[in-house]
Amino acid sequence: MERGRDAHGIRWRQGLGQKVNVKFWGVRGSIPVPGPHTVRSGGNTPCVEVQTSEREILILDAGTGIRSLGLDLASRIDGPLVAVLLFSHTHWDHIQGLPFFSPAQRKQNHLIMLGERRVDRQLKRILASQMSDPYLPFTLDDLQADLSFEEIYEGEQIVLGDSVSVLPRRLTHPGGVFGYRICCQDQIVVYATDVSHPLDNLDPRVVDLARDANLLIHDAQFTPEERQERSGWGHSSWLEAVQVAREANVKQLALFHHEPTRGDAELDEIEKQARALFPSAFLAREGMEICL
Repeated sequence: MERGRDAHGIRWRQGLGQKVNVKFWGVRGSIPVPGPHTVRSGGNTPCVEVQTSEREILILDAGTGIRSLGLDLASRIDGPLVAVLLFSHTHWDHIQGLPFFSPAQRKQNHLIMLGERRVDRQLKRILASQMSDPYLPFTLDDLQADLSFEEIYEGEQIVLGDSVSVLPRRLTHPGGVFGYRICCQDQIVVYATDVSHPLDNLDPRVVDLARDANLLIHDAQFTPEERQERSGWGHSSWLEAVQVAREANVKQLALFHHEPTRGDAELDEIEKQARALFPSAFLAREGMEICL
């Protein structure tokens, strides 16, 4: 993979991408919740794989779902793996699976980790902090893969090959969060988890990021009633996700980052209510794959 920096930001070249497959490996918010009440929706914390037909692999967040993704990648990819990990933010439910991502243990692999540039803490230092005594018996330096850490700015365009680009946008969440707009020729995937809107309106930055997307993955942790009670928590209701999808002319909406106390039956009911207002809405379920 060639790498250089141009006027648009960071550029990686790996090949041409034409189609996009999106697979959900973790869809739950805050904390993993395995058990009989989450079997159909899933209990792992956030991790989404985006892959083009030319095998560019982007991984959105490294919650506990990334462990299963790592095992799957090892079984289906021959030779060295090159993947780009995009961190929305570094709250624990979005990074806690990284130490157990098996491709990070292989010397032949190259993992490029991107996250927001901060003045107070470096991305590498943040990720390394959870991989140290007394939390784990190994450290970030013990991982055998070639690990690259790049801190990116809001609005800095990332380009892969000649047809895939990623635009980060800073949105509202305690401590900050990046939403990502991934464009692969005429296909657009937007990842907007852990975002909140003003109580009386939609955040225009989220609507702009999601404009005309083929797939919008949007935080939907709360019901509208819960959203009113927890206005400072940094999450959205399923209704706000629907409103963004309608306002932004989105083709499909994935409701994401499910409340950990909510079981399958309750989530099915939320999906039903969302579809009544936006027929192309669906519940992101662990293991679900979308081909665009």
